[in-house]
Amino acid sequence: MTDGLRADLARRIAGEVTLSTDPGATLRKWRTDFDISQTALADHLDVSSSVVSDYESGRRESPGIGVVSRMVNALLDIDEARGGSRIRQYARVVGAGFESDIVRDLREYPTAIRLSRVYEAMDATEVVRGDTNRVSGHTVIDSIEAITRLSSEEFYRLYGESTNRVLVFTNVTRGESPLVALRVVNPTPNAVVLHGLSEDALWEHAATLATIDGFSLAVSDRDLDELLAELRALA
Repeated sequence: MTDGLRADLARRIAGEVTLSTDPGATLRKWRTDFDISQTALADHLDVSSSVVSDYESGRRESPGIGVVSRMVNALLDIDEARGGSRIRQYARVVGAGFESDIVRDLREYPTAIRLSRVYEAMDATEVVRGDTNRVSGHTVIDSIEAITRLSSEEFYRLYGESTNRVLVFTNVTRGESPLVALRVVNPTPNAVVLHGLSEDALWEHAATLATIDGFSLAVSDRDLDELLAELRALA
Protein backbone atom coordinates (compact mmCIF):
# COMPACT_ATOMS: atom_id res chain seq x y z
CA MET A 1 0.00 0.00 0.00
CA THR A 2 1.80 3.13 -1.14
CA ASP A 3 1.90 6.41 0.76
CA GLY A 4 0.90 8.14 -2.46
CA LEU A 5 -2.34 6.16 -2.72
CA ARG A 6 -3.24 6.90 0.88
CA ALA A 7 -2.45 10.59 0.49
CA ASP A 8 -4.55 10.78 -2.67
CA LEU A 9 -7.51 9.16 -0.96
CA ALA A 10 -7.10 11.42 2.08
CA ARG A 11 -7.17 14.51 -0.14
CA ARG A 12 -10.22 13.25 -1.99
CA ILE A 13 -12.21 12.55 1.18
CA ALA A 14 -11.14 15.78 2.91
CA GLY A 15 -12.00 17.80 -0.17
CA GLU A 16 -15.43 16.25 -0.45
CA VAL A 17 -16.16 16.93 3.22
CA THR A 18 -14.98 20.54 3.25
CA LEU A 19 -16.84 21.40 0.04
CA SER A 20 -20.04 19.66 1.10
CA THR A 21 -23.15 21.64 2.02
CA ASP A 22 -23.58 19.12 4.86
CA PRO A 23 -20.06 18.21 6.08
CA GLY A 24 -21.39 16.09 8.95
CA ALA A 25 -23.45 13.89 6.65
CA THR A 26 -20.47 13.51 4.30
CA LEU A 27 -18.22 12.50 7.20
CA ARG A 28 -20.83 9.95 8.24
CA LYS A 29 -21.03 8.60 4.70
CA TRP A 30 -17.28 7.98 4.58
CA ARG A 31 -17.17 6.50 8.09
CA THR A 32 -19.91 4.01 7.24
CA ASP A 33 -18.26 3.32 3.88
CA PHE A 34 -15.15 2.27 5.81
CA ASP A 35 -17.38 0.17 8.12
CA ILE A 36 -16.05 1.99 11.18
CA SER A 37 -18.29 2.68 14.17
CA GLN A 38 -18.52 6.06 15.87
CA THR A 39 -17.03 4.45 18.96
CA ALA A 40 -14.03 3.04 17.09
CA LEU A 41 -13.35 6.39 15.41
CA ALA A 42 -13.73 8.26 18.70
CA ASP A 43 -11.36 5.86 20.48
CA HIS A 44 -8.72 6.39 17.80
CA LEU A 45 -9.12 10.16 18.09
CA ASP A 46 -9.12 9.94 21.92
CA VAL A 47 -12.44 11.75 22.20
CA SER A 48 -15.90 10.67 23.35
CA SER A 49 -18.22 9.10 20.80
CA SER A 50 -20.64 11.99 21.41
CA VAL A 51 -18.08 14.34 19.79
CA VAL A 52 -18.14 12.31 16.56
CA SER A 53 -21.93 12.05 16.76
CA ASP A 54 -22.29 15.81 17.25
CA TYR A 55 -20.15 16.61 14.21
CA GLU A 56 -22.01 14.12 12.02
CA SER A 57 -25.44 15.33 13.11
CA GLY A 58 -24.57 19.01 12.78
CA ARG A 59 -25.03 19.73 16.47
CA ARG A 60 -21.47 21.07 16.53
CA GLU A 61 -20.19 23.86 14.33
CA SER A 62 -18.99 22.59 10.96
CA PRO A 63 -15.53 21.08 11.40
CA GLY A 64 -12.53 23.05 10.21
CA ILE A 65 -9.87 21.60 7.96
CA GLY A 66 -7.81 20.54 10.98
CA VAL A 67 -10.64 18.45 12.44
CA VAL A 68 -11.52 17.00 9.04
CA SER A 69 -7.88 16.04 8.45
CA ARG A 70 -7.67 14.28 11.83
CA MET A 71 -10.88 12.34 11.20
CA VAL A 72 -9.90 11.34 7.68
CA ASN A 73 -6.48 10.14 8.76
CA ALA A 74 -8.07 8.24 11.62
CA LEU A 75 -10.32 6.40 9.15
CA LEU A 76 -7.31 5.49 7.04
CA ASP A 77 -5.26 4.44 10.10
CA ILE A 78 -8.04 2.13 11.27
CA ASP A 79 -8.47 0.67 7.78
CA GLU A 80 -4.73 0.01 7.50
CA ALA A 81 -4.70 -1.65 10.92
CA ARG A 82 -7.48 -3.95 9.67
CA GLY A 83 -5.53 -4.87 6.56
CA GLY A 84 -6.31 -1.90 4.30
CA SER A 85 -9.26 -3.42 2.43
CA ARG A 86 -11.00 -0.09 1.79
CA ILE A 87 -7.81 1.60 0.58
CA ARG A 88 -7.12 -1.35 -1.73
CA GLN A 89 -10.68 -1.10 -3.04
CA TYR A 90 -10.04 2.55 -3.87
CA ALA A 91 -6.86 1.47 -5.67
CA ARG A 92 -8.85 -1.04 -7.76
CA VAL A 93 -11.36 1.59 -8.80
CA VAL A 94 -8.68 4.15 -9.66
CA GLY A 95 -6.57 1.49 -11.36
CA ALA A 96 -9.53 0.61 -13.58
CA GLY A 97 -9.68 4.26 -14.61
CA PHE A 98 -12.78 5.35 -12.69
CA GLU A 99 -13.67 8.02 -10.19
CA SER A 100 -15.07 6.78 -6.87
CA ASP A 101 -18.27 8.79 -7.41
CA ILE A 102 -19.01 6.57 -10.43
CA VAL A 103 -17.93 3.19 -9.06
CA ARG A 104 -19.03 2.56 -5.48
CA ASP A 105 -17.55 -0.93 -5.28
CA LEU A 106 -15.71 -3.34 -7.61
CA ARG A 107 -14.66 -6.74 -6.30
CA GLU A 108 -13.74 -10.23 -7.39
CA TYR A 109 -14.79 -13.22 -5.26
CA PRO A 110 -12.29 -15.90 -4.19
CA THR A 111 -14.45 -18.47 -6.01
CA ALA A 112 -17.63 -18.31 -8.09
CA ILE A 113 -20.69 -18.23 -5.84
CA ARG A 114 -24.37 -18.78 -6.44
CA LEU A 115 -26.22 -15.74 -7.71
CA SER A 116 -28.87 -16.41 -5.07
CA ARG A 117 -26.31 -15.60 -2.37
CA VAL A 118 -25.69 -12.20 -3.93
CA TYR A 119 -29.42 -11.57 -4.18
CA GLU A 120 -29.81 -12.50 -0.52
CA ALA A 121 -27.08 -10.04 0.48
CA MET A 122 -28.91 -7.27 -1.36
CA ASP A 123 -32.43 -8.38 -0.39
CA ALA A 124 -33.07 -8.42 -4.14
CA THR A 125 -36.09 -9.76 -6.00
CA GLU A 126 -35.34 -11.60 -9.24
CA VAL A 127 -37.46 -10.52 -12.20
CA VAL A 128 -35.78 -12.53 -14.98
CA ARG A 129 -33.72 -15.72 -14.67
CA GLY A 130 -30.69 -15.56 -16.94
CA ASP A 131 -28.43 -18.17 -18.47
CA THR A 132 -25.97 -18.47 -15.55
CA ASN A 133 -26.60 -19.00 -11.84
CA ARG A 134 -23.05 -18.38 -10.53
CA VAL A 135 -20.99 -15.19 -10.52
CA SER A 136 -17.38 -14.30 -9.76
CA GLY A 137 -17.66 -10.68 -8.67
CA HIS A 138 -19.72 -7.52 -8.53
CA THR A 139 -19.55 -3.87 -9.57
CA VAL A 140 -21.74 -1.20 -8.00
CA ILE A 141 -22.08 2.00 -10.00
CA ASP A 142 -24.05 5.23 -9.88
CA SER A 143 -26.28 4.88 -12.93
CA ILE A 144 -26.59 8.60 -13.66
CA GLU A 145 -22.86 9.29 -13.40
CA ALA A 146 -21.96 6.21 -15.45
CA ILE A 147 -24.44 6.82 -18.24
CA THR A 148 -23.62 10.52 -18.60
CA ARG A 149 -19.84 10.25 -18.27
CA LEU A 150 -18.67 6.88 -19.60
CA SER A 151 -18.08 5.76 -23.18
CA SER A 152 -19.07 2.25 -24.28
CA GLU A 153 -15.43 1.16 -23.94
CA GLU A 154 -15.25 2.55 -20.41
CA PHE A 155 -18.56 0.90 -19.62
CA TYR A 156 -17.01 -2.45 -20.50
CA ARG A 157 -14.20 -1.84 -18.01
CA LEU A 158 -16.80 -1.85 -15.25
CA TYR A 159 -16.69 -5.63 -15.52
CA GLY A 160 -13.30 -5.81 -13.84
CA GLU A 161 -11.66 -9.16 -14.45
CA SER A 162 -14.73 -10.92 -15.82
CA THR A 163 -18.23 -10.38 -17.22
CA ASN A 164 -19.26 -13.27 -14.96
CA ARG A 165 -20.48 -10.81 -12.36
CA VAL A 166 -23.37 -8.78 -11.00
CA LEU A 167 -23.60 -5.20 -12.24
CA VAL A 168 -25.54 -3.11 -9.72
CA PHE A 169 -26.95 0.24 -10.82
CA THR A 170 -27.83 2.71 -8.06
CA ASN A 171 -29.89 5.91 -8.36
CA VAL A 172 -32.45 4.12 -10.53
CA THR A 173 -36.05 5.30 -10.89
CA ARG A 174 -37.43 2.95 -13.58
CA GLY A 175 -34.42 1.15 -15.05
CA GLU A 176 -34.87 2.29 -18.62
CA SER A 177 -31.60 4.19 -19.04
CA PRO A 178 -29.17 1.55 -17.70
CA LEU A 179 -30.83 -1.29 -19.59
CA VAL A 180 -30.81 0.64 -22.86
CA ALA A 181 -27.15 1.57 -22.24
CA LEU A 182 -26.28 -2.12 -21.82
CA ARG A 183 -27.60 -2.84 -25.31
CA VAL A 184 -24.51 -1.17 -26.82
CA VAL A 185 -22.08 -3.08 -24.60
CA ASN A 186 -20.97 -6.51 -25.73
CA PRO A 187 -20.82 -8.90 -23.99
CA THR A 188 -23.29 -8.14 -21.20
CA PRO A 189 -22.80 -9.11 -17.53
CA ASN A 190 -24.36 -12.29 -16.19
CA ALA A 191 -26.69 -10.38 -13.88
CA VAL A 192 -27.98 -6.85 -13.37
CA VAL A 193 -29.56 -5.46 -10.22
CA LEU A 194 -31.41 -2.14 -10.31
CA HIS A 195 -31.22 -0.49 -6.90
CA GLY A 196 -33.70 2.01 -5.53
CA LEU A 197 -36.99 0.70 -6.87
CA SER A 198 -39.55 -2.04 -6.36
CA GLU A 199 -40.70 -4.54 -8.96
CA ASP A 200 -43.92 -2.56 -9.41
CA ALA A 201 -41.94 0.56 -10.41
CA LEU A 202 -39.79 -1.27 -12.97
CA TRP A 203 -39.86 -0.09 -16.59
CA GLU A 204 -42.37 -2.23 -18.49
CA HIS A 205 -39.83 -3.31 -21.14
CA ALA A 206 -37.04 -4.16 -18.68
CA ALA A 207 -37.78 -7.87 -18.48
CA THR A 208 -37.99 -8.15 -22.26
CA LEU A 209 -34.56 -6.58 -22.80
CA ALA A 210 -32.98 -8.76 -20.10
CA THR A 211 -34.48 -11.87 -21.69
CA ILE A 212 -33.24 -10.90 -25.17
CA ASP A 213 -29.70 -10.30 -23.90
CA GLY A 214 -29.68 -13.36 -21.63
CA PHE A 215 -28.81 -11.83 -18.26
CA SER A 216 -30.58 -12.20 -14.95
CA LEU A 217 -32.42 -9.11 -13.76
CA ALA A 218 -33.37 -8.20 -10.20
CA VAL A 219 -34.46 -5.15 -8.20
CA SER A 220 -33.61 -4.05 -4.67
CA ASP A 221 -34.58 -1.13 -2.47
CA ARG A 222 -32.40 -2.06 0.51
CA ASP A 223 -30.51 0.76 2.24
CA LEU A 224 -27.43 1.38 0.07
CA ASP A 225 -24.89 1.44 2.90
CA GLU A 226 -26.22 -1.86 4.24
CA LEU A 227 -26.21 -3.34 0.75
CA LEU A 228 -22.59 -2.34 0.17
CA ALA A 229 -21.52 -3.77 3.53
CA GLU A 230 -23.18 -7.12 2.75
CA LEU A 231 -21.63 -7.27 -0.73
CA ARG A 232 -18.16 -6.54 0.63
CA ALA A 233 -18.57 -9.39 3.08
CA LEU A 234 -19.04 -11.78 0.14
CA ALA A 235 -15.59 -10.91 -1.16
